[in-house]
Amino acid sequence: MKTMPPNWSVPALLCATALGLLTSLTPALAADPIKIGVIAEAQAIAGASIPQAAQMAADEINAKGGVDGRKIEVITYDNHSSSADSVRAFQRAVNEDKVNIVIASYISEVVLALEPWASRLKTPFVTPGAASNEISKSVHADYEKNKYTFHGYLTSAALAQSVCDAAKELLVDQKHMKSAVIMSEDAAWTKPLDVGYEECLPKIGLKVLDHIRFSPDTTDFTPIFNKIEAAKPDVIITGISHVGVQPTVQWKNQQVPIPMFGISSQATNSTFGKDTNDAANGVLYQGVSGPGVAVTPKSVPFADGFKAKFGNYPSYAGYTAYDEVYYIADAVKRGGSTDADKLIEALEKTDWEGTIGRVQFYGKDDPFTHSIKYGPGLITGLMLQWQDGQQVAVWPKNVAKSEMKFPSFIKLTSN
Repeated sequence: MKTMPPNWSVPALLCATALGLLTSLTPALAADPIKIGVIAEAQAIAGASIPQAAQMAADEINAKGGVDGRKIEVITYDNHSSSADSVRAFQRAVNEDKVNIVIASYISEVVLALEPWASRLKTPFVTPGAASNEISKSVHADYEKNKYTFHGYLTSAALAQSVCDAAKELLVDQKHMKSAVIMSEDAAWTKPLDVGYEECLPKIGLKVLDHIRFSPDTTDFTPIFNKIEAAKPDVIITGISHVGVQPTVQWKNQQVPIPMFGISSQATNSTFGKDTNDAANGVLYQGVSGPGVAVTPKSVPFADGFKAKFGNYPSYAGYTAYDEVYYIADAVKRGGSTDADKLIEALEKTDWEGTIGRVQFYGKDDPFTHSIKYGPGLITGLMLQWQDGQQVAVWPKNVAKSEMKFPSFIKLTSN
């Protein structure tokens, strides 16, 4: 039987034992994984890339030792494009799976439904693809309540500006176009997008002849295209995401002689050409990156690696989701913690070169608090076109791979 060391009391021994246990537990605690919940539209054309790209980034970081020895664990949830399912997934992610942060959705209605839950559950949350101005405006309006939400994609206002910046060079300066019709689906993200279009299109020299908003449930676009043709615009400026295949197929089948240019989220996915049976040829769409486009040195390796792994190039939300996992890991490293407040503070100081450009967030004084910054040297976006079944960058000049090309049925009347 062992005896106590001389001059050791029972309390002292208990204290020493507790200290020893604590010391032996510390390395285990330090190695706890960084848990990222990913809630996305796994069956949607634009949403499927989100969990795939997030896992790819986590695997790369983990292969290099993780974050100070901590591995990144991605836990995915399919929200079936439903706000209610997304809320349930968010609650489960935080309460049961104990995630540290959530990446969720390219649908603005979903993100707006999750924003108050991020506040209630005090869990940081980043969207890789929703655009509504209201997401970041809410953070600005009530910072203490909504500081948990980060807008990891361009706002609708910034998207409108990106489209107009591209249209000025490509349509007005090069093709001498003078008029446009706005065609947008009726959704939360397009309301501010259309306001932005109506403000910036006339400023660059495109007169808005009509503004058509249609239900995302529309299946027959014949009356819409007939109305647009009657107005005789030089270009159709689009704001579409939940639809894409049907209007594009019908645009070609009906030989609508007017080019489509603007936001078409589904067109960002490399399967869109096949999905439309090549009706996509000639469609111009705004993106944040694209196949073969070296926006930064990270863009092409990611896109090529994604295609090698999953068989197709990522949608726009795949690029952003991949970047988000990386700058979340960077924030954990810089902040030294996954504590919500420390993570928020570190995320606010993000300065990360990702696949879409240099990512920084607007601060408290900006109306778009916690949205990524738009502009030269930061994120400017691209204009790409479907040409011969491929996605090709046509703007800005420094990354353009081709001039614009149009199918034979397109008549450029103002040339």
